[in-house]
Amino acid sequence: MLPHSIQAITPLVGKILEELELFLEKKHLTQVYLFYHRPQAGASYAPEFHRLLPLDETWRQTLTAIPWPTRLAPEVINSTAQAMPAFVREYLFMSVFRACAHSLASENASRLAAMQRAEKNIEELLGDMNHTFHRLRQSSIDEELFDVVAGFEALEKK
Repeated sequence: MLPHSIQAITPLVGKILEELELFLEKKHLTQVYLFYHRPQAGASYAPEFHRLLPLDETWRQTLTAIPWPTRLAPEVINSTAQAMPAFVREYLFMSVFRACAHSLASENASRLAAMQRAEKNIEELLGDMNHTFHRLRQSSIDEELFDVVAGFEALEKK
């Protein structure tokens, strides 16, 4: 089940990563892909996929092609052996979190668009019904006036 709020994303991501770790320990997985919807302009969305694992040479090249935002290169304070698993966990967490957040935003945008369409349809139907009501009311008033005039004319002739 997808989360229905931002607060529910973190526990879901934790569960997904626990399950992923169990599968990786049992060697059942060789590749992991994320499939989700990414919000687009307006209330639309587009399917998106992202290869999560393996973290291979292609992943490293894609990552190193991204320019570093400052002039200072990052440094690892502790040993690389301790830092690398932490970086990988954070990378996996943020990738799954982003996918869930995009899916949630896409779903909410789609629901909002559907509600706006429904509201517009209701307003149009309400306008049509008001028009019909006023037309029928005017016809009823006209009939009553014609009856009164006809009765008055009938009384005048007597």
